[in-house]
Amino acid sequence: MADLSKTAKSASSVQVNKSSNLISLLAPVVCLLAGYIIWRFILGAGSNFSVGSDNGGFWPEREAPKTALSKMYLGGIIVPILIGTFLTMITFVVERFLTIAKANGTGNNADFVRKVQYHLANKNVDAALAECDKQKGSVGNVMKAGLHRYKEMTSNTQLSTEQKVMAIQKEVEEATSLELPMLEKNLVFLSTIASIATLLGLLGTVLGMIRSFSALGEDSGGGAAASKLSVGISEALYNTALGIGTSAFAIIFYNIFTTKIDGITYGIDESGFTLTQSFASQYK
Repeated sequence: MADLSKTAKSASSVQVNKSSNLISLLAPVVCLLAGYIIWRFILGAGSNFSVGSDNGGFWPEREAPKTALSKMYLGGIIVPILIGTFLTMITFVVERFLTIAKANGTGNNADFVRKVQYHLANKNVDAALAECDKQKGSVGNVMKAGLHRYKEMTSNTQLSTEQKVMAIQKEVEEATSLELPMLEKNLVFLSTIASIATLLGLLGTVLGMIRSFSALGEDSGGGAAASKLSVGISEALYNTALGIGTSAFAIIFYNIFTTKIDGITYGIDESGFTLTQSFASQYK
């Protein structure tokens, strides 16, 4: 009996997608730097405050903000981190959206699978391959890899039908193992941001409250002190608002992307089932 591992083994029709990890490495650093620049030079610009000087370098003191946004500057040093976290989330949302949109292909995956089923029922493998070239995307790539092996097995006389089906199934599994990591890549950033953004916001709020109550303890001005405390608390709560908002957006988009990936994964599984069942019924 022919050895399946030797006879059916050949280079996979799908090659590893060696996409650069540069965005994964640089995006968080660049976004955090951009967050500080926005906080320090835009929100914290001297023209946005009635009291303060440009001295102080990294974190100059400011008082009496003129606009609502400039009040965010007074939220403290956690604010630029939260802004950078929000920008990081936006960056990976855009990156995942473009990647998953490309992975979806050019048409409806269910319609694509039905067209391939029709061509295979008529033993027209070349027409099925042409449909894969039109569809593209992850489902199209996996189906195309499986169809190449399918076409090869139709002319193979050394293997049994069961071995041929196993060879097709193995090719589909190999192609799938190359596609799925590309779909799930960088989702960890969204899940991490969803977890830590709220905690960062609470940390910023606690630090702001500590500063506010510390200032209250040093001031014996009665009503003026109470007024200053209320202002300090409102400024500290900007951290909470930024953290909760960033976390909420990250959770929403993470769930959207995982749902889309599940749909693509289902299409891939359906394509593999289509190929093996078609071959088993057509070439007994």
